[in-house]
Amino acid sequence: MQLQQQRGLREKAAVKRPEAAVFEKCPACGAAISKRDLVRALYVCPQCGHHHKIGAYLRLSMLLDPHTFQELDERFSMPNVLNFPGYDEKLAQLRRTTGLTEGVVTAKGKVNGRPIIAAVLDSQFLMGSMGVAVGEKITRAVELARKQRLPLVIFSASGGARMQEGILSLMQMAKTSAALEKFSQSGGLYISVFTHPTTGGVTASFASLGDYTLAEPGALIGFAGPRVIEQTIGQKLPEGFQRAEYLEEHGFVDQIVPRAQMRETISLLLTLHEKGGKLRD
Repeated sequence: MQLQQQRGLREKAAVKRPEAAVFEKCPACGAAISKRDLVRALYVCPQCGHHHKIGAYLRLSMLLDPHTFQELDERFSMPNVLNFPGYDEKLAQLRRTTGLTEGVVTAKGKVNGRPIIAAVLDSQFLMGSMGVAVGEKITRAVELARKQRLPLVIFSASGGARMQEGILSLMQMAKTSAALEKFSQSGGLYISVFTHPTTGGVTASFASLGDYTLAEPGALIGFAGPRVIEQTIGQKLPEGFQRAEYLEEHGFVDQIVPRAQMRETISLLLTLHEKGGKLRD
């Protein structure tokens, strides 16, 4: 069963042996990189260090111990309650092309032998926007972590609230935040990881509530985008504004962690808190 679970995770992540003749252009420096080298580098450009976007299942395969992945609420989705034109067709198309049911994957697994609950937003699915299903899946993951007294790790990548779901989408900000407050009051450990880009209602809710806030290099993090802010205030923003490095310098992010070091960094944080006391009822 465990072998089947790990094989299924790798298949969903589409971790395939690349052809040596296939190259990909780095969007940051323009270097042509073989797919083989890109996979070996965990989808980080070996020339400039640019962190390419990766899917939720691939992210989980990099984080969790082999044979420990157990997906939660895999088929959970919500209907088009507002009857937004074309929304059903868009969702159906994305489910076919991405293999995802929704914009977040939640799971239980282990990191160096320590059990955790994890959630990963996937920008391939409507830019990881937070609708009712995404908010509900994250809330359920938080509640399960509290019930089972396990640490929680969430990787965020989002364009914000999902416009096709209107006010129902915005309500997920309060719901996820309330669940995390209960989790925190019970003594739970929450590690939040910003990846590129994390914006809008996700930044304004659960992504910013971690006990530890990590970020991948170069990640765009903010509520409104820099162009919107500049147009609103009529001023030029500082160099690197809303990038992970700028936010670390100004205290919004605790540490910038390259992808190759993320698993061990999270494992270290789990170890530091392992003897810190039991969760409260």
